[in-house]
This record gives sequence, C-alpha cells and structure tokens, in this order.
Amino acid sequence: MSQLSDLVDPAAISLQNPAATWRDAITAAGALLESRGAVDPAYTAAMIRSVEEHGPYIVIAPGFALAHARPDASVHRTAMSVLRPQAPIVFGHESNDPVTLVVALAAADPSAHQQALAALAGILADPARRAALDDAATPEQVLTVLGEERSASATAPSAPAATTATATATVDPDEPTVPSKNLLLTVCGNGLGTSLFLKNTAETVLGTWGWGSLLSVEATDTISAKGRAKEADAILTSGAIAQTLGEVGVPVHVIENFTSTAEVDAALRRLYAV
Repeated sequence: MSQLSDLVDPAAISLQNPAATWRDAITAAGALLESRGAVDPAYTAAMIRSVEEHGPYIVIAPGFALAHARPDASVHRTAMSVLRPQAPIVFGHESNDPVTLVVALAAADPSAHQQALAALAGILADPARRAALDDAATPEQVLTVLGEERSASATAPSAPAATTATATATVDPDEPTVPSKNLLLTVCGNGLGTSLFLKNTAETVLGTWGWGSLLSVEATDTISAKGRAKEADAILTSGAIAQTLGEVGVPVHVIENFTSTAEVDAALRRLYAV
C-alpha cells in the first residue's frame, strides 16, 4: 500500500452517499474523519467556511473536489476520507462542475501529506485510474486503486523544442522577455491542499522540460502570496483565488484542471515564451 492508501481508513469511505449540496458533501466527508478520531467537528466547520470565504476553489479537476482547511488543534492526525455522492453535486465551479468525488484532507502539519497528495494527483491525471475510482463498488476496491502504482499510460507534455540554460519570463507575448526570478507560486486559500496539487503538476512539467533545477515552485496561501508575489515570475491558481488576490504586480495564470499537465504546460510556455 502507498502512503496515500494508508491515510484512508476503509470506514472513512462512503459510496453512494445521499449528500445533495456541497455543504452536505463536506459535512459528510468531515463526519467520516470525525468518526475515525482524526478531527473534531470544528475542522469540518472550517472546511465549509473556507469555501464560503474563497468560493469553489477546492474543485480542482473535472468532477473532483478536495475539501480541506488549515492545520490546527482540531486535527489529531493526518488522514483522508473519500465520498462519492449518489448524484453529481454542483459546487459552483464554472468548468469542473458537477462533482462526483470528494476527498476531505486533514493535515496535522503543513508537510505531512505532500507525498500523499502527489500520489492522488497522479491518480486523477490518469483516466483509467480515475475511472476505476468512479466505478469502485466497495471501500476495499477504492483502497486498491489508491494503492496501485501510477499507470504507464499517464503521459506528460514533451519538452520545449529549444530548452535554454536560463529561464526568462514575459507578461505580454508582444513584450520582450525579462530575467526569471526562478520562482513560481501556486496559491490556494490555505496553502496546503489544492496549491500542493498544482505545485506537483507544475514540477512534473518543469521536470519534463529539464527545467527542474532552474525554477522552484512553492505552494502558499492567499495572504502570503500577496506579500511574496513580486519575488516570483508568476502565480498559478484557480479563478476563485485569482479574484481574491486581485492585482499583485505579476502575471496570475488561472488553471482550471490542477491535475492537467497539458494545461499547466501551455500556461508555462506562454509565460516563458517557449
């Protein structure tokens, strides 16, 4: 079993759940974590409040929502729950609704779950494994999918035709490039859930390009991003978070599908004019 499957108790998996609204879904997913002693009810309330404050930014891929909040005293251990509603649920996301799969994440600290999220991003980016999650009939079958190695069919974009030794950034394709600051920020409301998904995808793309040693990607929250924006070449985030950030002095690229290497690849090619 992978670290990801180890974080999901079979009793924290609910298939054909009767939740009908996004609040119902997060409440039910949080209750699964509560029932296993991973969190207190205050954490479930915080997950709901996060969406109320920042919008449906947790819907990070077609049909998929990652509910989460900041680590605090209401989290007793790092864990995940999996909820599949009886009928698709509208969260209010323009392109990724309706949601057919909800994962709730409780992180005991900002770094304890990074490997698990990277594994989950790989599953969601692989059509065969995502379909297997949607079709799983029992919690045991869900855990089997979560514990499998990534399929060889999952592909990343090809490297730019001419990879240079030094990255350059551009705000407007008609403007000349400028020296890179060697930093990209991925941003979400809490800086530890959806932003880590996007960080993983961006690093996958840069690794494919051979640029992994040239650029660092850091996951952060909206408050930190506003303060650090000018240290970076650009910000990658969701549409909802982009509205929250407003004008920060660097390009803000909206990514609809945080697991799509093709979408992130296209955004980075525009940014670095490659």
